[in-house]
Amino acid sequence: MSFSTVASSSNNVSEKSPLGVAVVGTGFGQKIHLPGFQEHPRTKPVAIYNRDIGKAKQIAAENDIPHAADNLETILSLPDVDAVSVSTPPFLHYEMGKKVLEAGKHLLLEKPMTMNVNQTKELYQLAEKKGLVAIADFEFRFVPAWQLLAEYLAENYVGNKRFIKIDWIVTSRANSDRPWNWYSRKDMGGGALGAVASHSFDYIHWLFGPVKRLSAKLFTAIPERPDPKDNGKLKPVDADDTCMLMMELADGTPCQLSISSVTYNGRGHWVEIYGSDGTLVLGSDNLKDYVHGFRLFAAPAGKSLAEVAIPKHLAFSHVYTDGRLAPFIRIVNHWVEAIDAGKSLTPSLREGVYSQLLMDLTHQSHENNSWVDVPNLDRFLLR
Repeated sequence: MSFSTVASSSNNVSEKSPLGVAVVGTGFGQKIHLPGFQEHPRTKPVAIYNRDIGKAKQIAAENDIPHAADNLETILSLPDVDAVSVSTPPFLHYEMGKKVLEAGKHLLLEKPMTMNVNQTKELYQLAEKKGLVAIADFEFRFVPAWQLLAEYLAENYVGNKRFIKIDWIVTSRANSDRPWNWYSRKDMGGGALGAVASHSFDYIHWLFGPVKRLSAKLFTAIPERPDPKDNGKLKPVDADDTCMLMMELADGTPCQLSISSVTYNGRGHWVEIYGSDGTLVLGSDNLKDYVHGFRLFAAPAGKSLAEVAIPKHLAFSHVYTDGRLAPFIRIVNHWVEAIDAGKSLTPSLREGVYSQLLMDLTHQSHENNSWVDVPNLDRFLLR
């Protein structure tokens, strides 16, 4: 598994020709993707897509980007576009991702991946068939404190795992006056499950292994929000804002996941691992930046928790005001390394398939009010 930082590999990658990247989607894409590609020594933003051509041209002009378009086919026809990042709302991911891969371009796809796992699986298999590199933006794999946690787990610090408890309790949508939009709609991929649990499902798989079965309940605490495009008229919200899951991992460990985006003064994001030989606790109470602020605490059995310093080999070479930028640049570096190698490197869109599979099964469990079994990923991909 590659955790190399931009700083550690920049001497090699900067000697090679830059990859021309098109940024598709200008919400998160403008805030994080665009500056990330500008910062990395091997990527050069060459095109901007927005459905509003005026906005696309404005962003392109402000960032000295040669191409702007409101048509994806136009973007994909450009010879200087080698790769494309897609950070539009999730209901657009499948069609856009498919067009990107069919055009022979490498793909970086935001999460949640698509509207269902079969769509994600199709994109993964298309990328494999065409020899293209397709990856998902799973940032936590590239955050120093999380990487340190992975090292402690690899050394079996806690011994036999007895219980894993994960809380991601934040205030991002607690204000009921926050506007109604696609995020409020289940049929467009909105909700906390896709936005937040997609990350959790990936890092559970990465840190602890596959899930054997799960049971879930989804809730919508704020059933209406004002639509600013319709004079503030209240419109129904059917996407979840709170999720509760129980999981049994493949090794038998029980895992509890609680997520809510509507909790004033929520405790933040915490992962607790209890074992026969010790305890590990990773967490951040930063409610304004979901990457900044993570610390790791460890304790042998019967001892008090103590904070563990982040070693130099894991630390970011540069920290930005927006905590999301540094790990995203590491993801870009991972993408570039895979493109240079001519093959997918973990994590790839394969891990995106697993995250989407668990999201689909969460909905199934909620709707059927039952436990559901999770299929083996390798066998699922061969179906």
